Amino acid sequence: MNSAVLKKLGLNKVNDGTSTGLKLWKGNSDLIKSYSPVDGKLIGSVTTTTRADYNKVIKTAQKAFLEWREIPAPKRGEIVRQYGNALRENKDALGRLVSYEMGKSLQEGWGEVQEMIDICDFAVGLSRQLYGLSMHSERPYHRMYEQWHPLGIVGIISAFNFPVAVWAWNSMIALVCGDVCVWKGSEKAPLCAVACQNILKDVLKANKAPEGISCIVSGDYKVGEYMTLDTDVALVSATGSTRMGKIVGATVSARLGKTLLELGGNNAIIITPDADLNLVLSGAVFGAVGTCGQRCTSTRRLIVHDKVYNKVKNILIKAYGQLKIGDPLNPKMHVGPLIDTDAVAAYEETIAKAKEEGANFFIEGKVLKGKKYSSGCYVKPCVAEVKPNFKIVQHETFAPILYIMKYKGSLNNAIKIQNNVPQGLSSAIMTTNLREAELFLSAAGSDCGIANVNIGTSGAEIGGAFGGEKETGGGRESGSDAWKAYMRRQTNTINYSKDLPLAQGIEFKL
Repeated sequence: MNSAVLKKLGLNKVNDGTSTGLKLWKGNSDLIKSYSPVDGKLIGSVTTTTRADYNKVIKTAQKAFLEWREIPAPKRGEIVRQYGNALRENKDALGRLVSYEMGKSLQEGWGEVQEMIDICDFAVGLSRQLYGLSMHSERPYHRMYEQWHPLGIVGIISAFNFPVAVWAWNSMIALVCGDVCVWKGSEKAPLCAVACQNILKDVLKANKAPEGISCIVSGDYKVGEYMTLDTDVALVSATGSTRMGKIVGATVSARLGKTLLELGGNNAIIITPDADLNLVLSGAVFGAVGTCGQRCTSTRRLIVHDKVYNKVKNILIKAYGQLKIGDPLNPKMHVGPLIDTDAVAAYEETIAKAKEEGANFFIEGKVLKGKKYSSGCYVKPCVAEVKPNFKIVQHETFAPILYIMKYKGSLNNAIKIQNNVPQGLSSAIMTTNLREAELFLSAAGSDCGIANVNIGTSGAEIGGAFGGEKETGGGRESGSDAWKAYMRRQTNTINYSKDLPLAQGIEFKL
């Protein structure tokens, strides 16, 4: 990683005798060392947040909220607008850090920062559109309406695969809503969180905003537990595995707190006889291998009609043979590394289990060796023929493993296969048949939170609410009316008469 990039993002090395890289929160000796999956080198270190550190952060956030909620929403939006501009100035540097620390391609790294910029733009407009409703009262000379107020502290737990964008989806909307945010970024990409905070810090300082509007804490699941158990944290927005989400949901619900959960996906593309196979090529391949298969929206399953099955299979063989695997900062590479060697082990274990069930890997997977792949995190994307009832197909593995299976007869048979998994995030159909497309999008079609026609499962624009059903958690982030998750609704009735009539015609006389 170019030292100029780290310097621009405020990630200069601090020579304090305790760390070979970045050192934050001096005084705590427990370090989180960030090694790049690209080349295995140490980028820097941050210290874990102790309980005392966490308590200090929460007190600071509580104090900031009392002031921040009183600032008019459009003025809060103006500060978010300035942050969007600061991100534009730092897009190249932050995108490179995302690519190097997480391992996704540089194009995807830049794209992730662009998502942050886009959500800032969206939030600025939203700051003038936090609308309530007005309704007629049954009582004379009464007015009823509803309005929305900020919740307080929003705790954000994000995952390594989108180390900056998902935080922005939550925080930029939460900020214009009048909330304050405490962010626990992934311990696998901690420097990305620090960089985002450094950029925001200068914007907040220039606007004389109260300290504590946006805070970060660092550590493993134990630091996340501080949030989930904390009654001072009104909403916990967590992105990660279904297993993690069930724990977070149960813990926060036990204290009657609010959660917004974005969990696992097991996403499928249905390919019908009327599909445009050129679209299949780009949609399916990028969906399966982009971010090395580490997106929650990555394509895991292809459900292909038997009439076009062999054609699709031949397309995949040709396309996968052209994939270039290597340094994601090299624009000629299509696929970078997995996040770490634990992810590599999960990749190998899944392939072994699939073969035990009878999967036929016509594009074999393997761990790549050699100087070019010295980090030990590079793997070959693979494709396996399976049957829909294989147990392995029910599970999501964060790796570039694609399952392909046949369906016969009507589209209803394919939809049944697609929906027969615990997860319900993203889905797609490739067809030029209008009736098939509309059936797929109907109540009798896909049961996922996202359903696309003639595009893949991966990639989402910030204007639409993002999230899924079933074990994906049911939460919605980003666009549409997702802002309501970050606010509390209040119904108001005003009596401007000289009497006090009761609703439903009830009479009460003294």
